[in-house]
Amino acid sequence: MEEKQEVTLMKGNEALARAAIRCGTDGFFGYPITPQSEIIETLALLKPWETTGMVVLQAESEVAAINMVYGGAGSGKRVMTTSSSPGIALMQEGIAYMAGAEIPGVFVNVQRGGPGLGTIQPSQSDYFQATRGGGNGDYNTIVLAPASVQEMADFVDLAFVLAFRYRNPAMILSDGVIGQMMEKVILPPFKARKTEEQIRKECPWATIGRTLDRKPNILTSLELKPEIMEQRNLSMQKKYQTIREKEVRFDTQQTDDADYIIVAFGSAARIGEKAIELAREQGIKAGLFRPITLWPFPSKQLCKVAEGKKGILVAEINAGQMVQDVRLAINGVLPVEHFGRLGGIVPEPEEIVNALKTKLIEKEK
Repeated sequence: MEEKQEVTLMKGNEALARAAIRCGTDGFFGYPITPQSEIIETLALLKPWETTGMVVLQAESEVAAINMVYGGAGSGKRVMTTSSSPGIALMQEGIAYMAGAEIPGVFVNVQRGGPGLGTIQPSQSDYFQATRGGGNGDYNTIVLAPASVQEMADFVDLAFVLAFRYRNPAMILSDGVIGQMMEKVILPPFKARKTEEQIRKECPWATIGRTLDRKPNILTSLELKPEIMEQRNLSMQKKYQTIREKEVRFDTQQTDDADYIIVAFGSAARIGEKAIELAREQGIKAGLFRPITLWPFPSKQLCKVAEGKKGILVAEINAGQMVQDVRLAINGVLPVEHFGRLGGIVPEPEEIVNALKTKLIEKEK
């Protein structure tokens, strides 16, 4: 297949769909919901089953979609699903089953406001759901938070790599701003889908049928003997600790000389970039810390950046969720305040600057 690296203008949702085709995805199972419907629409338009052999199927529901992912991923295939907040809520049982059975799959949440059906406008109010597992039991999902259309494309392959590296579900936690806005993007190079021989070699745990050298694999999250279940849980906790040590990702802007740090992820971080620019024009030395992995959260890295600063403002499009992880990371060394908008309202950069003044600078004086 001819390689194309030209810069193209497209929506975040479209970029993610095109990247899914290019990064060797075997199957997509999804269901339409605003504001992510362009993903499945783009896949249907491009018909990758005619070029790469990728399966694209609109399931009858979100519950059906996640269980199709469970089955496809259990056979060692690169499979994924996408949805928006209420749809992801319906998928939580299947995601928890995948975590318990240690099955690697990718799912994307283009967030909208809630609770419940809420609004079709963007939000970041699924942070707790994403970073605390979302379903039952002691488990974690790897969570990547894109802040641009380019990262919507780039994080598809990264999510698959991390999911298969650790046999763990991985989430791309986006929102309606990133999914719907248009930016220039360079799509990733084409990656061939893995052959059955490669899957047998790289995924010896997969349900690929019985072979001469082993018995059939059984992938399940069920174990009725508590002492065995405890050992399985302890093994998973050890895996999670390895992920915490090796897979933390973050970005910083103008933090070296800053007095105050704005911590934000995803679309809020994009607004934060303008906010620190406006703050510095007013003589306020502000910098930006952007967690890219929301789980594992870059706690140690944030602590190091915060050394010698006067305070931290956490800017989110929610009532205050990531701020808890920031406060845990800082552990009372610095004052940590929160600013957020609700109901699908996206804050202006000036609002963040004003919050920085009223919540931190004026209190300090």
